Amino acid sequence: MDAPPELVNGVLPAVVSIEAAVKPGHPSTVVLGTERRGTGVIVDTGGYLLTVNYVVIGAYRLGVGLTDGRRFQAHLVARDFDSGLALLKIPPQDLPVVRLGSSMDIILGQPVFLLAATGTVERRVAEGFISYLGEFDTHWEYMLSKAIGVTIQNPGLGGAPLFDLAGRVVGIAAFNVSEVARTTIAIPVELYQLNRTELLEFGQVVSRPVRAWIGAHLQPTDRGVMVAGLVPGGPAEAAGIREGDIIIAVDYCSVETRPDLYEELWKKRAHDKVVLKILREEQVIVIEVVSGSREDFYK
Repeated sequence: MDAPPELVNGVLPAVVSIEAAVKPGHPSTVVLGTERRGTGVIVDTGGYLLTVNYVVIGAYRLGVGLTDGRRFQAHLVARDFDSGLALLKIPPQDLPVVRLGSSMDIILGQPVFLLAATGTVERRVAEGFISYLGEFDTHWEYMLSKAIGVTIQNPGLGGAPLFDLAGRVVGIAAFNVSEVARTTIAIPVELYQLNRTELLEFGQVVSRPVRAWIGAHLQPTDRGVMVAGLVPGGPAEAAGIREGDIIIAVDYCSVETRPDLYEELWKKRAHDKVVLKILREEQVIVIEVVSGSREDFYK
């Protein structure tokens, strides 16, 4: 599959580089560091651009570079921890934009391509096919009911737009999946489109409850869901949860898989108490965690 050069060149100018500077004391720096780089895509002539939240979380300074050499300071407009997307804004000065599609219109086996920033003005393209459409979960209390899997290793920095062969953005590349070679998981772009009004007005999606968050890195096992790590200063650490604990029930509802755990946990709202039944050194114990808000923790 070869994306026509005229198609790639037509959308290329709207794909931007992002540089984010984060103060050393911000809690996200433990994993993500203080200097980050990513990819974004301009989705509106008003200067709005879409990227992944982990690139910009906690940033006090944001710089955006276009392929024509222009550079702008950006500011964070909105972030959505549930989807993993963030919205930035740069001055609306004769900007190129892309058209948005939908994951509802794509099918398995469909050819697509990623365009990613590799430097301020450098971009790289990679082509492949849709290989997966379905649920995706990972260890930092994150799950999408419908994710897009593609047979492409992201050729550059996180946040790269995923295009169909009509030149429409259908997703935003978020994660390379190491368990499966050459696979990238993309966030469906409609998770931005459906919530655009609230994101622009309030900076977050206010029509849904803020999910309970415990601040743990969770891995599936054949006995339950293991705590593989803790967010320093997070609710789980404060409650006495330890690395190696295996969670077998949430509010006395048994959980066998990580999606089971997330579904039970997210029945609660931020700051609600959550009762966890835990297997620790072959003993079953019960620990009550006062959940937190990820949005507040990572302000």
